Amino acid sequence: MTITSTPPLTGPPAAAASRPAGAAAVTAALALLVVALALVDLTQGTAAVGPAEVWKALTGRAEAGDASVVIASRLPRAAAGLLVGAALGMAGAALQAVSRNVLAAPDTLAVNAGAYLLLGVVTVTGISLPLLASSGVAFLGGLAAAALVLGLSGPGGGTVRLVLAGSALALGLTSVTQGLLLLFPQRTEGLYQWNQGSISQNGFDGVLQMLPVALIGAAGLLLLARRVDALALGDDAARGLGVPVRGTRVAVVVLAALLSASAVTLAGPIGFVGLCAPALVRPLARRHRAFTRARALVPVAGLAGAGLVLGSDVLLRALVPARSAVAVPTGVVTGLVGAVFLVGMALRVKDTASAGAPDRLRIPGRTVFAATVAGLVLVLVAVVVAAVLLGDSKLLFGDVVNWLRGSAGRTVSYVLDTRVPRVLAALLAGAALALSGTLVQAVTRNPLAEPGVLGVTGGAALGAVALVTSVPAAGAWGVAGAAFTGATVTAVLVFGLAARGGFPQNRLVLVGVGVSAGTTALIGLLIVLTDPFNATKALTWLSGSTYGRTFPDALPVAAVLVPALVVAVVRRTELDLVSLDEDTPGLLGLRLGRARLGFLALAVLLAATAVAAAGTIGFVGLVAPHAARSLVGRRHVRVVPVAVLLGAVLVCVADLLGRTVIAPAQLGAGLMTAVVGTPYFLYLLVRGRR
Repeated sequence: MTITSTPPLTGPPAAAASRPAGAAAVTAALALLVVALALVDLTQGTAAVGPAEVWKALTGRAEAGDASVVIASRLPRAAAGLLVGAALGMAGAALQAVSRNVLAAPDTLAVNAGAYLLLGVVTVTGISLPLLASSGVAFLGGLAAAALVLGLSGPGGGTVRLVLAGSALALGLTSVTQGLLLLFPQRTEGLYQWNQGSISQNGFDGVLQMLPVALIGAAGLLLLARRVDALALGDDAARGLGVPVRGTRVAVVVLAALLSASAVTLAGPIGFVGLCAPALVRPLARRHRAFTRARALVPVAGLAGAGLVLGSDVLLRALVPARSAVAVPTGVVTGLVGAVFLVGMALRVKDTASAGAPDRLRIPGRTVFAATVAGLVLVLVAVVVAAVLLGDSKLLFGDVVNWLRGSAGRTVSYVLDTRVPRVLAALLAGAALALSGTLVQAVTRNPLAEPGVLGVTGGAALGAVALVTSVPAAGAWGVAGAAFTGATVTAVLVFGLAARGGFPQNRLVLVGVGVSAGTTALIGLLIVLTDPFNATKALTWLSGSTYGRTFPDALPVAAVLVPALVVAVVRRTELDLVSLDEDTPGLLGLRLGRARLGFLALAVLLAATAVAAAGTIGFVGLVAPHAARSLVGRRHVRVVPVAVLLGAVLVCVADLLGRTVIAPAQLGAGLMTAVVGTPYFLYLLVRGRR
């Protein structure tokens, strides 16, 4: 079912619709609120400069020190908040109008991720660009990403498809950028902190350079306002009114990308402002019809965006001590607000149809199944041998034999003592994630569900990062316990909110994406507060790296994987029944609620221990079950072993490539699987659209 988002053009009472003074009053009140927030923001900071000192500085009567703080730091910060919020709010309103989707925004269309990647590429080349040229680079990257996402989802093509396409593309692009940060830590120093989004400025230079760019984007949107209103009536109606539909849509996307680029260049990606600001204006449109027209909606959404950014900054500095608040980016706060908003939107989605069977019903013969398993076992053995022998130091098979006998030299022993645990951790983590994805897809009957998309992996990562940053000497079992706690909390939240109506596809995926965004913001907050000058260490773990893993690190995931495999095989019939529909299991005597809870708990435990063993690795829980079903059909007695073998092979190959392709430098397995998994995920979306 397709979900469109354009606010209704009819519905407000005629009396309300005929009073333009009411809309003007609301706009004036919103403008006064923004001004008040800006004035409060001027009084906040580490220096003891209060309202009186700010007023003296503004009137030219302050002492030199106070005037310097206000003019050089606080006024530029407030001005940047106004500019960034207004630009993102207007961009979000325009994108939602032309795509007819309430969740279209610079974040969900991967505009920020595209800009981040292209700026990262330019940075590693060593080219130093002025701010205006950097804005052009960000514009090109964001525009390309938005065009791809809109092309995959299509105008009015459904809320879930747009969010998933944007989230998947953003993950892939961000993974490539993180790889660049890890490979060139000196050239990209500070880029990670910039990506968190902060409106802090040193002087007005940046604001003054980006202001004309934002004004051009805003003026262009206002000139196209009538055409945008016509698009809200539908493509056919717009053509009947003489509006060039394709040209208008392209022009609006270009202008929105220009606005987003000005904001990203000035302050980094400030998350979810473009999503939330138009949503705050939408209820006003029900009472004041003027706000349903783009000419009023776009600037008012800009005011709402400015209020969101400044309000987030004021709230942050009010709740967090001044010296700590300086280190916390504003984007972290807006990211948390946006995550809550996205979850709230998911709960209001009216399409409650559960996903159908994830694949066509195929029943290959036993020979096909046996040949598939045998082939995968051979591939796995070959991959393991290659992973043990290859790396920054190449070994021979005889070296491994001597190591096993205890007669290897010191150098060979050191290499294998560090390499074999990494290979083992990659194998076990891949198998655990694949089995977790198989269980989740069966229980939810959702072909796009997997631990990463549903926020479970993010929760596990948050728990592990919280423990590692607070207790650096924590052991493997402690990290596994913290990861399981985080995964459990997020799983209860996601599945609890989505459980009504039998895990409807739209609600489950949107809640998962929202919770995942929240965990990402919290992880960024922890890194910035605890170790802001060593982002490389955090990125190495978050990229799914097996670097430094020991045999004790792999023990928790092995202790969970083995019994989980036994349960999945023994309960294979229950898995088949649960994956069918809501009614059949009950007719055959299966207590559906208890079975679901048990399988989901097992899936959460598997994902948590995998994250503890190998960091954050995405898409394995999606790709492996899909590929297994396409090879051997949908019966879980066959899907489970094939998916587990595929997951182990995928992560082990990703880890091997990350260690060898650019040796002695290394890339995490999670970055490699994201590069492979993103195109596959987008392919599934395109296939589903057909």
